[in-house]
Amino acid sequence: MTSLNTCLRAKPQAQAGGANGAVTLYRIYTEEKLGVRRRRGRKRARGSRTPMPVALRPGERWSLDFVSDTFGASRKFRMLAVNDDCCRENLCLMADTSISGARVARELDALVRLYGKPACIVSDNGTEFTSRAILKWAGDNHVNWHYIDPGKPQQNAFIESFNGSLRDELLNEEIFDTLEDARRKLALWRYDYNNVRPHSSLGNQTPAEARRALEQYEGSAHDHCQTVVCEANKERALAQTDDEEYEIQTRKLSL
Repeated sequence: MTSLNTCLRAKPQAQAGGANGAVTLYRIYTEEKLGVRRRRGRKRARGSRTPMPVALRPGERWSLDFVSDTFGASRKFRMLAVNDDCCRENLCLMADTSISGARVARELDALVRLYGKPACIVSDNGTEFTSRAILKWAGDNHVNWHYIDPGKPQQNAFIESFNGSLRDELLNEEIFDTLEDARRKLALWRYDYNNVRPHSSLGNQTPAEARRALEQYEGSAHDHCQTVVCEANKERALAQTDDEEYEIQTRKLSL
């Protein structure tokens, strides 16, 4: 109260005294420690500083993002979208009224059991993705988590394109009565996106077909490599046998 009264008395003096009054007001504010502190920016998780790997095979890079909408009497709900950037397949489209970092970690555990562990995950700097639960999950699973620069959604272009399709084709066209109604319609749209509709960026294949084709190609390439290695081992064994027989014949002739 004393500081407030002092400043109230000093303010008219500062207005009347011009420059000297301003100095007096500044001195009183400094002595009473009334200066307004500058708010510092929120600390952001650094994640991996290595460049994002190019997604050439399924599982090399996943991208995550949130989408929001309303149901019922304008009650908001959120959707967690997880995509495989190689084949454009949507791996998860989970909706709930509240999604924490721990919930995201549980969903990632379920996806790892289904699709295997990704080499890299890309997301923005949202509070859920920078939470302790996510940082612990990435460390325990040895997954490189790459955070895009703030205000640069184009660095996560694949998931942003998916979000645009989701909003244009479903969220802007449908009215959700309940959360269960939203989940049912999201599941139907997700099945159509992954298994029915061809994508021009995938050579007019669906994401599911693109994944199967890539997996079959990798399997055939792996089998071919194994065949080549086996043939090379056989040739090496035959060459070693011929050398041993030659040495035996040479010894007999020398005797």
